[in-house]
Amino acid sequence: MQAVIMAAGKSTRTYPLTVNRPKPLLEVLDRTILEHNLDQLEGLVDEVIIIVGFKKDMIIERFGASYKGLKLLYAEQKEQLGTGHALMTARQFLKEKFIVLYGDDLYSRRDLAAVVEHDYAMLVRKVDDVTPFGAVMIEDGKVKRIVEKPDTHISDYANSGGFVFDTDIFRIELEKTVRGEYELTDYATALAKQGKLEYELIQGFWLPIGYPWNYLEANVAMLRQIETSSIDKTATIEDGVTIKGTVIIGKNTIVRAGTYIEGPVYIGADCEVGPHAYLRKDTILLDGVRTRAEIIDSVLMKGATAKHSCYLGHSVIGERTNVGAGTVTADYRHDGKNNMTLIKGAKVDSGRRKLGAFIGDDVALGIGTMTYPGRKIWPGKTTLPGQVVDKDIM
Repeated sequence: MQAVIMAAGKSTRTYPLTVNRPKPLLEVLDRTILEHNLDQLEGLVDEVIIIVGFKKDMIIERFGASYKGLKLLYAEQKEQLGTGHALMTARQFLKEKFIVLYGDDLYSRRDLAAVVEHDYAMLVRKVDDVTPFGAVMIEDGKVKRIVEKPDTHISDYANSGGFVFDTDIFRIELEKTVRGEYELTDYATALAKQGKLEYELIQGFWLPIGYPWNYLEANVAMLRQIETSSIDKTATIEDGVTIKGTVIIGKNTIVRAGTYIEGPVYIGADCEVGPHAYLRKDTILLDGVRTRAEIIDSVLMKGATAKHSCYLGHSVIGERTNVGAGTVTADYRHDGKNNMTLIKGAKVDSGRRKLGAFIGDDVALGIGTMTYPGRKIWPGKTTLPGQVVDKDIM
């Protein structure tokens, strides 16, 4: 059996985290999104076709022709004409039955193994609010209809991707939407009208990463699945370090005296933490981070530096970014309402009471920088000492 992973998009809704990289190359704990999904497919399929487009060379150079015994092929989507068009670019490689995954979502092996047992099927998840998703109407074990981002809660089930098709679907002629695109869900809708499309309800997990805070939440969700602490034998933990709860510490990492860590916390390889750092629940430090900050519910990407006293809460700090002394990421509104942030010029409700800053790669924050909740700073930008960031810096 084959799999198709769609990884061609430019992913502008997750800026500034994806300005310099395809979203499937964002790292969640110790693996990229793409690596995670390839791991889940191992043993279920023999060959994976990855649809590439934006910064395609980054994906191709990283993965090459195989991954842990899986043969990898690449199909290029040269124009961004929708998910249906993306699948068409893989048609030349497809033989019979295959599964299609969204390249910016995290799936569990349990659910993928269940859905591939069907001839035609899709994964769905029960949700409290279906309006941000594709609403899936089901009846008698079959999918009847899919409505993309409805205005009201017309169904309890959201489209989670994980479509199982065969090459016969290419007999279905797709029509362009009002946006001028061809949609993958139109293939599913055509099968539903024929009474052929079944579904599997998510039993493991499905973590879609549509916005910057979803990347933070995906890291936290994966962290919370870890039940046992692990400290690599090459790590150095100095006297006077306090560790509580589930904590992962990677190779060659140094934790200095006086540091307080309250898990779940993930610290990658080659990090230096402390002295007197304060890492609280749901904090993730990827490889090579150096910090002595107070951090809670945040991700610091590879090589980020926060060497002096500062507060980073509910935030994502990009690769090689330097956080100046005294930096504070405000994360709570005075009125206690959900934090709003601008996405492509429009206000979007994050659904979160606590929301910090989202800072791209290679940013230099001046000492005493203060950010309003939900503000974003693009890669390579700087702030002045004492600057208050009340608008996105692009």
